[in-house]
Amino acid sequence: MIEGRSRRDRRRRIPAESAWRRPWTRLTVASLLGHVAFELGAGVGMPLASVVGPYAAAGFWTLLGGGVWVASAHDASADKVLAAANGFGLAAVSAHLLGWPTRRTRTGLPWLEDCEGLGHELMPYYNSILYFSGATGLLAVVRENRTARVYLPMAMLGLVPVLIAYQHWEHRRLRRQAHTRPRWWNRRLRRLAPAP
Repeated sequence: MIEGRSRRDRRRRIPAESAWRRPWTRLTVASLLGHVAFELGAGVGMPLASVVGPYAAAGFWTLLGGGVWVASAHDASADKVLAAANGFGLAAVSAHLLGWPTRRTRTGLPWLEDCEGLGHELMPYYNSILYFSGATGLLAVVRENRTARVYLPMAMLGLVPVLIAYQHWEHRRLRRQAHTRPRWWNRRLRRLAPAP
């Protein structure tokens, strides 16, 4: 019995070198978690906060990100899930850049002027986080998870219109909540007029 258990434990263990098997996926996960944490810390809520509250939303994103992080250390059997996760990250970044007011930089890239009530003063930081997430997500799609079909991450880009609609729907809910139930996590939204 002890021998059987040790064999099973050995199979479950992940070799140390596999911890950096997919560095681009891990950077994408870390930057997307940084993105939602930045929103929460800045006082504009985070995805799902208007529905389940900030603590449950933070728990959800932490568990989801942790799950992808752990899966990124596994062998090729995790490639499909990771390709979809990287594609979803690209879709989320695209939804921000396509769904909120932007201007063009000298290089022609869209630059958010404001997003989700963060205000102009936080846009240099927020744009940097988004572009880092997008770049690492793109590198992960191109260089990692090679046994997954390329249509998986590309199919996730089909979610962009849905994500744009969801962002604006939730932003209206968060603005209303900031005026009816002011809290530390929605403080920046109080300076905006309540959403209709």
